[in-house]
Parts: sequence; C-alpha cells; structure tokens
Amino acid sequence: MAHFASGFLALSILVFIPLLGPAAWALLIIPVLASVAIERLRTVADHDAVTARGLLNSRTVPWPQIEGLKFTRGGWARACRVSGDAVALPAVTFATLPRLAEASGGRVPNPYRR
Repeated sequence: MAHFASGFLALSILVFIPLLGPAAWALLIIPVLASVAIERLRTVADHDAVTARGLLNSRTVPWPQIEGLKFTRGGWARACRVSGDAVALPAVTFATLPRLAEASGGRVPNPYRR
C-alpha cells in the first residue's frame, strides 16, 4: 500500500514536466528513492533474534542481549541493549507491538492482552 504514495508522487511530477522543462525529469528520482526506502526499512523478528534493516545496513541482535524497548513520541521503537546502546527498530511502533510480541515468542509482552 505504501508504494501507492510513491506512484502518486511520480504521476504528480509527470504532470509538471511540461511546465518545468526537461530538467524536471531528474525529480523522478524522489519517488524511486521513496520506494527503495519503503522496501528496505523494516524490522524482522523471530524466536531467536531481531534484525533491524536500514537503508544501507542491517543489525541483528539476539533477544537475550535486549533488556527492553523504548518508545518516543511519533518515532520508531528502540531496542535497549544490555551493553547500554540502543538499536532503532524501523516500522515498530506501539501500535505494532502485538505483532512483535507474537514473533518474539513471548519475550516481548503484549500490552493489549488482558
């Protein structure tokens, strides 16, 4: 669904190409980069570890090395490691926490469960 926004942005730029001239074709890189970011940025969790994929790198952290999760207003969750540093978890918000709890095999508590 998120790729629809990139497609709509590309169509919007195409409308303005006759007005802005041939240099406007370079603006089409913006929706391409947006689609790459949508496809690349993600958090993959399983029973053993959590992997945070950024645009250029990935970090895998085993669950025993994570002492908790930290949430900031309007941002992605951060996995606080025992060593003191934190790893950003792309696309993990408080609303998606139940899915992370399920994937972790119960290592992350589900705050919505009664």
